[in-house]
Amino acid sequence: MRFLQTFFVVLMLCFCAGKQAWASEPERKIDLQLMRGAEGTFASVALQFDLPEAMEDALHKGVALYFVEEADIISERWYWRDKSVKKSARYLRLSYQPLTRRWRLHVSTTPLTDTVMATSLAQNFDSLEEALAVVKRVRYWKIAGPDDLSDSGDYLVKFNFRLDGSQLPRIFQFAPFGNSGLNLQIKGQLPLPEISAP
Repeated sequence: MRFLQTFFVVLMLCFCAGKQAWASEPERKIDLQLMRGAEGTFASVALQFDLPEAMEDALHKGVALYFVEEADIISERWYWRDKSVKKSARYLRLSYQPLTRRWRLHVSTTPLTDTVMATSLAQNFDSLEEALAVVKRVRYWKIAGPDDLSDSGDYLVKFNFRLDGSQLPRIFQFAPFGNSGLNLQIKGQLPLPEISAP
């Protein structure tokens, strides 16, 4: 009888610990919409995620975070490997300005270097929530021109949003910090619709 009681207590503790770990797992979702017309192919993306604590802490300590949004249009082929027809990317840099207590977001179609940041679109925000709302939503992003795709082909669009770990300071790139919550990636895919009539 004593053994059964101990067994059930241990079982309940394991269940509670597992439930707590499951509940703390961050929820990440993606809503991907594609539009194809005479002017090209456009994507609208809405991401749902919470910034991991380690990332938020790094931001408050003055470490800028770089994100990459990638759209890869794939031509599916039954006789051979799928072919990448067109790739598009957006690069984002989120940083905190301690002196002004404001958040700054740079957006560019080329990787963000010091030279590119001087000419890239930059916005200032009063709170991290406002800045993240812009990071999480993309509207009418042109991912292909009208001549990039064939009218008769079947295409699949693969979308990938990730933290660019290579842009982090060296100390964060070492193995001990690799699994410390500085990982963020969300993927999604959707068949490309046919060209809509004007």
